[in-house]
Amino acid sequence: MSAARTPDTAGGAGGASTGSAEAAAQFRPNARYVLLLGLMCALPAVSTDMYLPSLPDVARDLNTSATAAQLTMTAMLIGGAAGQLVIGPLSDRFGRRKPVLIGVALHIVTSLLCAIAPAIVPLIALRTMQGFFNASATVVAMAIIRDRFVGSDASRLMSRLMLVIGVAPLFAPSLGGLVAGQWGWRAVFVVLGVFGAVLWVVVWRRLPETLTPERRRHGGLRTALSGYRALLSDRHFVALAILPGLGMAVLMSYVVASPFVLREGYGLSATEFSLLFAVNGVGLVAGAQVNAALVRRVAPIRIVRVVLPISLGLTAVLLALALTGWGGLVALLVVLWLILALVNFVPPNASALALTRHGEIAGTAAAVIGSLQAGVAGVVSPLSGLLGGDAVAMASVMVGSALLGLLVLALATPAYRRDGAWSV
Repeated sequence: MSAARTPDTAGGAGGASTGSAEAAAQFRPNARYVLLLGLMCALPAVSTDMYLPSLPDVARDLNTSATAAQLTMTAMLIGGAAGQLVIGPLSDRFGRRKPVLIGVALHIVTSLLCAIAPAIVPLIALRTMQGFFNASATVVAMAIIRDRFVGSDASRLMSRLMLVIGVAPLFAPSLGGLVAGQWGWRAVFVVLGVFGAVLWVVVWRRLPETLTPERRRHGGLRTALSGYRALLSDRHFVALAILPGLGMAVLMSYVVASPFVLREGYGLSATEFSLLFAVNGVGLVAGAQVNAALVRRVAPIRIVRVVLPISLGLTAVLLALALTGWGGLVALLVVLWLILALVNFVPPNASALALTRHGEIAGTAAAVIGSLQAGVAGVVSPLSGLLGGDAVAMASVMVGSALLGLLVLALATPAYRRDGAWSV
């Protein structure tokens, strides 16, 4: 389906939406453009995954518990949720370039401060700030996609971005483990600062401004709040915006718990863990690319309504394996790989559908989606540590997240009603 023919169902500023559709019809992204947006979206993922193998070392070095060390991951997600809510409306007012350049610059500063954090509490605070500032890259990238694409075209581009974003779980843990092994976990944050500096230069030189002055929203806090009020009063938008967060909760439950489940529970070495993490990263990337091809033929909402029940079934199988021990580590890893391969079917499709409803305030809409994604994942992911930090706890949180996602889709959207697959 051409972006120019995809309707905008927001019922809002039609001129802005029409202008966006016309821009989408005239613009075709090349590999460099996709790579740039992908690197922007990947900044929070890189900041998470490079640091991930260091969690046990952080707990030992700072003389704290595993749960407290996991809070440094949760803090970044919560900071990212708050950051997107602030930066999204700013990008609707001042354009896309300025907020992301300022945000990435401050990410560099906080990364270097994390490298010299003297204790766990300052590190948690700094990770919150790091998440707040690097959220600018993600929310602006999402808004840029809505500036130029809608519907299936937007979903397909978001899935293609996962090819870039998926490199983070493939290589970032191995790189982070190598850096930490040679120079300690603090050096990981220095590398994150360097990555941020490179990204800043690339954005400054290569990122075009996609929000023209006549399409910007003028006004201060009242204007921003009116945008959020319009979004939160749209029940279908809220439901679709929550789904990426619940999908991310499934993923982050694995990300946060896996170092303790696999390294301490099953006795894997740091190298073995990094290799398995990379193999699961292949599943994430492969699933996203299958989705990108599938949305050419199948409506995004139809994909979501099929994938969510399958995901719930697989997480239930994972929980049964964790409880019984049947099949050992191999069976656990096979089912886990299948779950992660399906994770990236829901966020791109649900996000694209939600953004299509409110193209006139794309930055604010992207902020709500991104903040819910980070916030829900941030609240849910540490539950596995609180429940014991073992495979049963990890699988239980994944089952709960998948079940909530299915309930939200079934109860708050018409996806499972007659002709509902085309009416969301």
